[in-house]
Amino acid sequence: MSDEDALINRRKLGELVEKQLLAQLQTGALKPGDTLPSERELMERYKVGRPSIREAMQSLHRKGLIRIRHGERPRVAEPSFDRTLSELAETMRHVLLFSGGSLGHLKEARILFETQMARRAAEDHAQDNLEHIEATLDQQAMSTVGSPEFMRLDGEFHAAIAKVSANPILESLSRALFSWLSEFHIDQVRKPGLESLTISEHRAIFDAIKAGDAAGAEQQMKNHLTRANDSYKASHLSQSG
Repeated sequence: MSDEDALINRRKLGELVEKQLLAQLQTGALKPGDTLPSERELMERYKVGRPSIREAMQSLHRKGLIRIRHGERPRVAEPSFDRTLSELAETMRHVLLFSGGSLGHLKEARILFETQMARRAAEDHAQDNLEHIEATLDQQAMSTVGSPEFMRLDGEFHAAIAKVSANPILESLSRALFSWLSEFHIDQVRKPGLESLTISEHRAIFDAIKAGDAAGAEQQMKNHLTRANDSYKASHLSQSG
């Protein structure tokens, strides 16, 4: 058997082991936090070699279903929307680089999503929601312009608005959308020299949310994401000139 044939055979056996383990996860035989059997136990159970077991383990790890740490047996991962979406990052990189029009579609999806999050936050928020959004905005305003912390807090501001929904999927999606754009198309979320304008726009969004002005919050968020406001146009023209 050639090396290539051996590799193909190992992968096929690894896929069979993975399917067996997936079945245990889906039926609840293995639950979040449980340790998986040792490599030797799995080898004996499925009648395959160690390379095939490791192939299955790595595949489950890449999918976020198990956690592998050096010196420990793999464990079934605790469910996490944030982690699940973050593990799509490389796939998103590929899509954004090689799929024509995908960046425009992602930007459109973010505008639709974020404007509705702002509207919902204005329609239904508790005092602690407002305090969290404002605290995040204040931290960003005090952070160093152009620093990684400024960027991180930019994303946190949007996530804080989505958090008002009390829906963890929506909050995680807000973080993911910002992260994908900032990692692969940073020019879409960072405009050097316009950081003070970003703070001003964030403040306008927050003020509309605090006032319970749903239409205003939606419009301010749209202006922010599309830079469709007079302040931006004036700043952009002055920089261009």
